[in-house]
Amino acid sequence: MPDYAARRTMMVDTQVRPSDVTKFPIIDAMLSVPRELYVPHSQREAAYVGENIDLGGGRVMLEPRTLAKILDALDVKSSDVALDLACGLGYSTAILAHLAEFVVAIEDDPARVEEAQSTLSENGVDNAAVIEGPLNEGAAKNGPYDVIVIQGAVEQVPDALIDQLKDGGRIGCIFAEGALGVVRIGYKIDGRLTWRFSFNAGAPVLSGFEKVDAFVL
Repeated sequence: MPDYAARRTMMVDTQVRPSDVTKFPIIDAMLSVPRELYVPHSQREAAYVGENIDLGGGRVMLEPRTLAKILDALDVKSSDVALDLACGLGYSTAILAHLAEFVVAIEDDPARVEEAQSTLSENGVDNAAVIEGPLNEGAAKNGPYDVIVIQGAVEQVPDALIDQLKDGGRIGCIFAEGALGVVRIGYKIDGRLTWRFSFNAGAPVLSGFEKVDAFVL
């Protein structure tokens, strides 16, 4: 039987800590959450590799380093309500649930919604809910949110999502720019969003987050 606990420790020691992620709640969450349960069964042997895991349909589960660094930059607090967009099979939601007060996760694939919610429930994650719906619409009725995380790349962030962010809130995502994406953290202050560079990472662009060219006469 694979020693997944040892692999989790190695993942943290070789991928997370060396990436300057030092916040204890993030380290503790990534040591505690069984990542292998949140990947497709055929991918369990690859659960702890340092690369994105293919979920099919152009979707991936972000590599541990990328997720950890995004969460570190967002500085998620125990009183925060978080929105986890494109949660896949629920790993990022489980990690966020360790950090935040409550997590609303959105997935547009009904099979993933069912599997993610089932795995979260079976593992005692009772402060998160997985909802089916278009990723680019978020979940306005459950907001506004202190933190929004997008688990994939974007070319642009819809205004509908920015409207769901509280004043003083933060949003983190990968912007697809050239061969290598750029992670930026957005800070909403006095109703305006300001983006700051964080680090480089890559992932496929999520459906609904493509850039729409303006029509010019």
